[in-house]
Amino acid sequence: VQLQASGGGLVQAGGSMGLSCTASGSISSVDIMAWYRQVLGDNRELIASIRPDGITDYGDSVKGRFTISRDNAKRTIYLQMNSLQPEATAVYYCKASLIQRGTRGFVDYWGQGTQVTVSS
Repeated sequence: VQLQASGGGLVQAGGSMGLSCTASGSISSVDIMAWYRQVLGDNRELIASIRPDGITDYGDSVKGRFTISRDNAKRTIYLQMNSLQPEATAVYYCKASLIQRGTRGFVDYWGQGTQVTVSS
């Protein structure tokens, strides 16, 4: 099982950027998927999550500016980030709670992280 994140890079303040993350491998079921971010030296922060039925939840710091979406058939989540400010600079990680085929119980898997840098 692997989570592969893509997107990220450098953007100017006020700009937009999109991220995507796909779960692949021998998977029988995927539950909640989420995006986190982490600044060096700080704890990893949950910024958005989405259930298989599309119900979403956002951290207070991104409400109204970030949008998480999901394609269940592709086992992929997306994060659209608008009105980006320098404080959004961080490594962004995706996480999926899933059942690997042939096993029982949900296990959390993490993507490799992608750097987002917002210049002022």
